[in-house]
Amino acid sequence: MSYALYIGKNHTLDGVPYLAGYGDEPSSHWLEIVPRRKHVADATVTVGVTAESDFPGALSHIPQAGETARHIRVSYSYFRGVPAPLTNGGLNEYGVAVRDVWSASRAELNAMTPKTQSGPNYSDLARLVLERAKSAREGVELIGELIARYGHSTYGGNSHLIADAEEGWVVIQFSGGQGLWAAERLGPDSIRASRPGYIGDIPFKAKHPDFLYSPNLISFAAEQGWFDPEKSDTFNANTIYGDGLHRWAGVTWIEDEMKARAKRPAKIGFEDIVWAMRTPLLTGDTAGYGQIVPLAQPRHDDLRVLWHTQIGSLAAPFVPVYMGVADVPDEYRMHRYLTAGESSRFVDMRKPDQVSLVLQQIEATRSAAQVFKRLLYVMLQQETYLPEVTAVWEGVERRLMVLHESVSEAAGTLIASGKRELSADYLTYFTQTELINALNLAETLADALEARTRALNSFKPLPVPKQVEQIW
Repeated sequence: MSYALYIGKNHTLDGVPYLAGYGDEPSSHWLEIVPRRKHVADATVTVGVTAESDFPGALSHIPQAGETARHIRVSYSYFRGVPAPLTNGGLNEYGVAVRDVWSASRAELNAMTPKTQSGPNYSDLARLVLERAKSAREGVELIGELIARYGHSTYGGNSHLIADAEEGWVVIQFSGGQGLWAAERLGPDSIRASRPGYIGDIPFKAKHPDFLYSPNLISFAAEQGWFDPEKSDTFNANTIYGDGLHRWAGVTWIEDEMKARAKRPAKIGFEDIVWAMRTPLLTGDTAGYGQIVPLAQPRHDDLRVLWHTQIGSLAAPFVPVYMGVADVPDEYRMHRYLTAGESSRFVDMRKPDQVSLVLQQIEATRSAAQVFKRLLYVMLQQETYLPEVTAVWEGVERRLMVLHESVSEAAGTLIASGKRELSADYLTYFTQTELINALNLAETLADALEARTRALNSFKPLPVPKQVEQIW
């Protein structure tokens, strides 16, 4: 289902808006730095879903942009009927951040979705916004244009939260094959969580600066008898086209908690956003990774940063990954661990039709996702382990916050003096070193907790896995 959290700049200690979240998919996850690329005039992109999807459809091809933006993203290997690799979002060189979150459409819309649907799916839209949008609003408009021109491949409804330094937008794509979508603007005073994404009342009798939507949003509901525009000045998107539940319990809890923190003299700091991503009430085994993006306007695009955890942040620290880095460590790239289809492949050319998708040289290194997952599972064996490990990660993050400021300043000085390549080398060294430091520490913690568990209690097979209590 995934989770996204937007905090407007008027609520933060540093006066910067934030977009944070994680993805819920169980398959393998890996970190990518995708360079800016130029494409030939007739290049195309394959989009859509296959007949294996719960809402079947057909793949199609749409024109590629002439040039796509550099961006940081997390990719993963499986969602039924959606071709891999997939992504729920990230951050691009223009400062546009994207999170993808499920949002259910009403049953009647699901039922009328064509079995021959085509057009971009949820992952395609997230990736295309990262590749093409230079502002959050442009990302919203791009989604609307893509749906209008090429259609939309749904899996029962979806949403995106798109943000830049000025504003955020919640964008809902409804099922049904009618090209229905709606978007709500989030400003400096907004605090919004999505799980699922939701939009309530839309004033529709005059153009409103905080809302955008498909031309048929109101008229189609009226045609179906779901809404009478003569009897209301507002159109409640969630009630009419969604699940009718509006804010789910977890959304209500975290939004209210963050609003309470925003009223303090110190407002909301980076540590509060980390807490919102790490609290066991919201984050457990289903969280495939974690992201926090400070939506600042740095001196240079290379200094934009995405704080990353390779799995859910219960068992991993947030580490800054800069836009200007050349690449990530091999340990954080795609490995065979939990990668769809790898159980039937070999790292061996004697069976050329069954060769692994993962390079042998990559698979020769540790899988960061596997190491952090192991730590998560041993952490869950005793209630005392979680607060102990959390305290360690908080200490790591405090150190990294201090280093981040000096690293950004030093790299900015290098860029300003015409030494961008040297800055990139410095950013790459720092990011890769700290990602490996986090991995090494996780492995050390896992070994120590395993030894303690074996000495004190041993590992007893239980029919039900141990887990943290969560709201959702």
